[in-house]
Amino acid sequence: MQLKEAQIVSLVIGASFAAGLNVYAMLATLGFLGRFHVVDLPPALHAIENPWIIAAAVAMFVLHFFADKVPAFDLVWNALHTFIRIPLAALVAYAATSQLSPPMQIASTALAAVISGVAHSGKFAARAAVTPSPEPFSNMALSAGEDVASIGLTWFATRHPYWSAVIAIVLVIAAVVLIRMFARAAMALFRRGLEFWKRPPGPNVANELPPAA
Repeated sequence: MQLKEAQIVSLVIGASFAAGLNVYAMLATLGFLGRFHVVDLPPALHAIENPWIIAAAVAMFVLHFFADKVPAFDLVWNALHTFIRIPLAALVAYAATSQLSPPMQIASTALAAVISGVAHSGKFAARAAVTPSPEPFSNMALSAGEDVASIGLTWFATRHPYWSAVIAIVLVIAAVVLIRMFARAAMALFRRGLEFWKRPPGPNVANELPPAA
């Protein structure tokens, strides 16, 4: 399957959201699909079809699979990946759109960075909301769902790029709503904490007792 220019941009949109969830899953999936000729990736992306690149992506995916399912630690892990998912999504988009005009290539790269950033932030907000749960299974289920969604959306983007772009845009809107809800809840909690610490101390009962006769 050889992609046209509009399909490449649509593929970038879908893959960028997948990268915001799990960039290693996105890279490994694209690498496998390109290497086994399921899809004809743009020439600048042929590097990710290299077996060593695929092996590295799979190894990092396995590490991510376990690290991302440990409550509390997953927040630190995802915070660190702010500096990995977004730049890699932008780099893949830049390479994928190398056949387009320079303005379109730059616009697609910026769009990929924004989409992956929103997906990453939405994932972080969902994790922050689920982590306080006393049982670990909800966290693990959410992480597994993100892994499956990243692989599935990447594959779907190579088969149906236009529909994948539509799905990614809908997910971006849902992620923005989730981020706003989490931000409001966090600000309300912060304000309640400030009010508690600013509350004047209660009266000293011992000092108010009448003196002994």
